[in-house]
Amino acid sequence: MTLAHDVAGHGPTVALLHSTACDRRMWDPQLPALVDAGYRVVRSDMRGYGDSPLPDRPYDNAQDVIDLLDQLGAEEFALVGSSGGGRLALEIAARRPHRVTCLALLCTALAGHEPSAELQAFGEREDALLEAGDVAGATELNVELWLGPHADEATREQVREMQRHAFEVQLAAVEEFPQIRPDFDLADITAPTLLVSGDHDLPDFRQIAVRLSKELADARHVEIDWAGHLPSLERPEAVTRLLLDFLRETPAGSGRERQG
Repeated sequence: MTLAHDVAGHGPTVALLHSTACDRRMWDPQLPALVDAGYRVVRSDMRGYGDSPLPDRPYDNAQDVIDLLDQLGAEEFALVGSSGGGRLALEIAARRPHRVTCLALLCTALAGHEPSAELQAFGEREDALLEAGDVAGATELNVELWLGPHADEATREQVREMQRHAFEVQLAAVEEFPQIRPDFDLADITAPTLLVSGDHDLPDFRQIAVRLSKELADARHVEIDWAGHLPSLERPEAVTRLLLDFLRETPAGSGRERQG
Protein backbone atom coordinates (compact mmCIF):
# COMPACT_ATOMS: atom_id res chain seq x y z
CA MET A 1 0.00 0.00 0.00
CA THR A 2 1.24 3.46 -0.88
CA LEU A 3 0.84 5.93 1.97
CA ALA A 4 -1.36 8.95 1.40
CA HIS A 5 1.06 11.74 0.55
CA ASP A 6 1.69 14.91 -1.38
CA VAL A 7 4.76 16.25 -3.15
CA ALA A 8 5.61 19.89 -3.81
CA GLY A 9 8.60 21.71 -5.23
CA HIS A 10 11.83 20.69 -6.93
CA GLY A 11 15.32 20.03 -5.63
CA PRO A 12 16.79 17.88 -2.86
CA THR A 13 14.08 15.83 -1.17
CA VAL A 14 12.93 16.64 2.37
CA ALA A 15 10.50 14.13 3.89
CA LEU A 16 8.28 15.39 6.71
CA LEU A 17 7.10 12.80 9.28
CA HIS A 18 4.23 13.79 11.53
CA SER A 19 3.60 13.41 15.25
CA THR A 20 1.19 10.65 16.27
CA ALA A 21 -1.07 13.35 17.71
CA CYS A 22 -1.41 14.78 14.20
CA ASP A 23 -1.14 13.87 10.52
CA ARG A 24 0.67 15.35 7.53
CA ARG A 25 -1.39 18.54 7.76
CA MET A 26 0.73 19.57 10.76
CA TRP A 27 3.40 20.67 8.26
CA ASP A 28 1.14 23.14 6.45
CA PRO A 29 3.03 26.14 7.92
CA GLN A 30 6.46 24.87 6.81
CA LEU A 31 5.58 23.62 3.32
CA PRO A 32 5.60 26.90 1.33
CA ALA A 33 8.89 28.10 2.84
CA LEU A 34 10.64 24.79 2.15
CA VAL A 35 9.43 24.80 -1.45
CA ASP A 36 10.46 28.43 -1.92
CA ALA A 37 13.91 27.56 -0.55
CA GLY A 38 14.43 25.02 -3.33
CA TYR A 39 13.44 21.69 -1.83
CA ARG A 40 11.14 18.94 -3.03
CA VAL A 41 8.93 18.30 -0.02
CA VAL A 42 7.24 14.94 0.60
CA ARG A 43 4.60 14.66 3.32
CA SER A 44 2.93 11.36 4.12
CA ASP A 45 0.38 10.00 6.58
CA MET A 46 1.31 6.94 8.60
CA ARG A 47 -1.16 4.07 8.49
CA GLY A 48 -4.30 4.91 10.44
CA TYR A 49 -3.66 8.65 10.30
CA GLY A 50 -4.96 11.33 7.96
CA ASP A 51 -5.84 9.76 4.62
CA SER A 52 -3.86 6.53 5.01
CA PRO A 53 -6.13 3.57 5.78
CA LEU A 54 -5.44 1.07 8.52
CA PRO A 55 -3.21 -1.87 7.58
CA ASP A 56 -4.78 -5.17 6.58
CA ARG A 57 -1.71 -7.21 7.53
CA PRO A 58 1.40 -6.83 9.73
CA TYR A 59 3.19 -3.64 8.72
CA ASP A 60 6.49 -1.78 8.97
CA ASN A 61 6.15 2.01 9.29
CA ALA A 62 9.77 2.69 8.36
CA GLN A 63 9.62 0.47 5.30
CA ASP A 64 6.40 2.21 4.23
CA VAL A 65 8.25 5.53 4.08
CA ILE A 66 11.29 4.00 2.37
CA ASP A 67 9.03 2.38 -0.25
CA LEU A 68 7.25 5.68 -0.87
CA LEU A 69 10.54 7.54 -1.36
CA ASP A 70 11.72 4.74 -3.68
CA GLN A 71 8.58 5.22 -5.78
CA LEU A 72 9.30 8.95 -5.94
CA GLY A 73 12.88 8.36 -7.09
CA ALA A 74 14.50 9.87 -4.02
CA GLU A 75 17.88 8.16 -3.70
CA GLU A 76 18.90 10.58 -0.95
CA PHE A 77 16.67 12.59 1.37
CA ALA A 78 16.58 14.68 4.51
CA LEU A 79 14.18 13.65 7.25
CA VAL A 80 12.26 16.03 9.51
CA GLY A 81 10.28 14.28 12.25
CA SER A 82 8.06 15.44 15.09
CA SER A 83 7.65 13.25 18.20
CA GLY A 84 6.59 9.82 16.91
CA GLY A 85 7.69 10.92 13.45
CA GLY A 86 11.12 11.56 14.94
CA ARG A 87 11.25 8.02 16.29
CA LEU A 88 10.41 6.81 12.78
CA ALA A 89 13.08 9.05 11.24
CA LEU A 90 15.71 7.61 13.59
CA GLU A 91 14.81 4.08 12.53
CA ILE A 92 14.99 4.95 8.83
CA ALA A 93 18.35 6.69 9.30
CA ALA A 94 19.73 3.66 11.13
CA ARG A 95 18.43 1.17 8.58
CA ARG A 96 19.38 3.23 5.49
CA PRO A 97 22.24 5.48 6.65
CA HIS A 98 23.69 5.93 3.15
CA ARG A 99 20.45 7.54 1.94
CA VAL A 100 19.74 10.05 4.72
CA THR A 101 21.49 13.41 4.25
CA CYS A 102 20.41 14.88 7.61
CA LEU A 103 17.91 14.56 10.45
CA ALA A 104 15.91 17.31 12.16
CA LEU A 105 14.03 15.91 15.15
CA LEU A 106 11.49 18.02 17.02
CA CYS A 107 10.72 16.74 20.53
CA THR A 108 11.43 13.26 19.27
CA ALA A 109 10.25 10.03 20.81
CA LEU A 110 12.66 7.11 21.01
CA ALA A 111 12.05 3.37 20.79
CA GLY A 112 12.74 1.71 24.13
CA HIS A 113 12.55 4.89 26.21
CA GLU A 114 11.34 4.21 29.75
CA PRO A 115 8.43 6.64 30.27
CA SER A 116 8.32 8.99 33.23
CA ALA A 117 5.53 8.65 35.78
CA GLU A 118 3.81 11.64 34.16
CA LEU A 119 3.94 10.17 30.66
CA GLN A 120 2.81 6.78 31.92
CA ALA A 121 -0.13 8.38 33.78
CA PHE A 122 -1.12 10.18 30.57
CA GLY A 123 -1.16 6.90 28.64
CA GLU A 124 -3.27 5.20 31.29
CA ARG A 125 -5.74 8.09 31.36
CA GLU A 126 -5.99 8.13 27.57
CA ASP A 127 -6.64 4.37 27.49
CA ALA A 128 -9.33 4.68 30.16
CA LEU A 129 -11.13 7.44 28.27
CA LEU A 130 -11.05 5.53 25.00
CA GLU A 131 -12.24 2.30 26.64
CA ALA A 132 -15.14 4.29 28.09
CA GLY A 133 -16.02 5.59 24.62
CA ASP A 134 -15.06 9.17 25.49
CA VAL A 135 -13.21 10.06 22.30
CA ALA A 136 -13.78 13.77 22.88
CA GLY A 137 -12.23 13.53 26.34
CA ALA A 138 -9.22 11.60 25.07
CA THR A 139 -8.77 14.13 22.28
CA GLU A 140 -8.87 17.05 24.70
CA LEU A 141 -6.38 15.30 26.97
CA ASN A 142 -3.92 15.22 24.07
CA VAL A 143 -4.52 18.82 23.05
CA GLU A 144 -3.90 20.05 26.58
CA LEU A 145 -0.77 17.97 27.12
CA TRP A 146 1.02 18.38 23.82
CA LEU A 147 0.57 22.07 23.06
CA GLY A 148 2.55 24.71 24.93
CA PRO A 149 1.30 28.04 26.23
CA HIS A 150 2.02 29.92 22.99
CA ALA A 151 -0.38 27.83 20.89
CA ASP A 152 -3.43 29.88 19.90
CA GLU A 153 -6.97 28.56 19.70
CA ALA A 154 -6.78 27.99 15.94
CA THR A 155 -3.76 25.74 16.46
CA ARG A 156 -5.50 23.89 19.26
CA GLU A 157 -8.48 23.30 17.01
CA GLN A 158 -6.22 22.02 14.25
CA VAL A 159 -4.57 19.48 16.56
CA ARG A 160 -7.97 18.59 18.01
CA GLU A 161 -9.27 17.77 14.52
CA MET A 162 -6.24 15.69 13.53
CA GLN A 163 -6.13 13.74 16.81
CA ARG A 164 -9.85 13.02 16.87
CA HIS A 165 -9.75 11.81 13.27
CA ALA A 166 -6.91 9.42 14.10
CA PHE A 167 -8.82 8.04 17.09
CA GLU A 168 -11.96 7.52 15.01
CA VAL A 169 -10.09 5.71 12.24
CA GLN A 170 -8.16 3.49 14.62
CA LEU A 171 -11.13 2.66 16.85
CA ALA A 172 -13.08 1.54 13.79
CA ALA A 173 -10.61 -1.28 13.16
CA VAL A 174 -12.19 -4.72 13.06
CA GLU A 175 -8.81 -6.34 13.62
CA GLU A 176 -5.48 -4.94 14.78
CA PHE A 177 -2.31 -6.08 13.05
CA PRO A 178 1.10 -5.87 14.70
CA GLN A 179 3.95 -3.68 13.59
CA ILE A 180 7.00 -5.44 12.18
CA ARG A 181 9.95 -4.14 14.19
CA PRO A 182 13.30 -5.13 12.65
CA ASP A 183 16.37 -4.71 14.80
CA PHE A 184 18.44 -1.57 14.17
CA ASP A 185 21.31 0.21 15.85
CA LEU A 186 21.38 3.97 16.41
CA ALA A 187 25.17 3.76 16.15
CA ASP A 188 24.70 3.20 12.40
CA ILE A 189 23.29 6.73 11.95
CA THR A 190 25.81 8.95 10.17
CA ALA A 191 23.61 11.90 9.19
CA PRO A 192 24.11 15.31 10.83
CA THR A 193 21.30 15.64 13.36
CA LEU A 194 19.47 18.59 14.92
CA LEU A 195 17.64 17.77 18.15
CA VAL A 196 15.04 20.24 19.41
CA SER A 197 13.33 20.12 22.80
CA GLY A 198 10.86 22.49 24.48
CA ASP A 199 10.94 23.78 28.05
CA HIS A 200 7.16 23.35 28.37
CA ASP A 201 7.20 19.74 27.19
CA LEU A 202 7.29 16.63 29.38
CA PRO A 203 10.82 15.98 30.71
CA ASP A 204 11.01 12.71 28.76
CA PHE A 205 11.65 14.49 25.50
CA ARG A 206 14.48 16.67 26.74
CA GLN A 207 16.05 13.55 28.27
CA ILE A 208 15.79 11.78 24.90
CA ALA A 209 17.37 14.74 23.10
CA VAL A 210 20.24 14.90 25.59
CA ARG A 211 20.83 11.17 25.29
CA LEU A 212 20.83 11.25 21.48
CA SER A 213 23.13 14.27 21.40
CA LYS A 214 25.71 12.12 23.18
CA GLU A 215 25.10 8.87 21.32
CA LEU A 216 24.86 10.02 17.71
CA ALA A 217 28.01 10.68 15.74
CA ASP A 218 27.14 14.22 14.60
CA ALA A 219 24.36 15.82 16.64
CA ARG A 220 23.54 19.06 18.40
CA HIS A 221 20.74 19.86 20.81
CA VAL A 222 18.75 23.11 20.84
CA GLU A 223 16.42 23.89 23.74
CA ILE A 224 13.56 26.33 23.10
CA ASP A 225 12.28 28.16 26.18
CA TRP A 226 8.83 28.94 24.76
CA ALA A 227 8.04 25.54 23.22
CA GLY A 228 5.77 22.71 24.23
CA HIS A 229 5.74 19.39 22.39
CA LEU A 230 4.67 20.67 18.95
CA PRO A 231 6.79 23.77 18.32
CA SER A 232 6.34 23.69 14.53
CA LEU A 233 2.66 24.49 15.15
CA GLU A 234 3.08 26.71 18.19
CA ARG A 235 5.44 29.23 16.55
CA PRO A 236 5.70 28.10 12.92
CA GLU A 237 7.90 30.91 11.61
CA ALA A 238 10.57 30.42 14.29
CA VAL A 239 10.77 26.67 13.66
CA THR A 240 10.76 27.12 9.89
CA ARG A 241 13.80 29.42 10.17
CA LEU A 242 15.54 26.89 12.40
CA LEU A 243 14.89 24.07 9.93
CA LEU A 244 15.99 26.08 6.89
CA ASP A 245 19.20 27.17 8.57
CA PHE A 246 19.99 23.58 9.49
CA LEU A 247 19.16 22.18 6.05
CA ARG A 248 21.42 24.76 4.38
CA GLU A 249 24.32 23.75 6.62
CA THR A 250 24.10 20.07 5.64
CA PRO A 251 24.34 17.93 2.49
CA ALA A 252 20.55 18.33 2.11
CA GLY A 253 21.18 21.85 0.85
CA SER A 254 23.88 20.94 -1.65
CA GLY A 255 21.68 19.83 -4.53
CA ARG A 256 23.29 16.36 -4.68
CA GLU A 257 19.91 14.71 -5.22
CA ARG A 258 19.59 12.59 -8.33
CA GLN A 259 16.01 12.70 -9.49
CA GLY A 260 14.31 9.60 -10.90
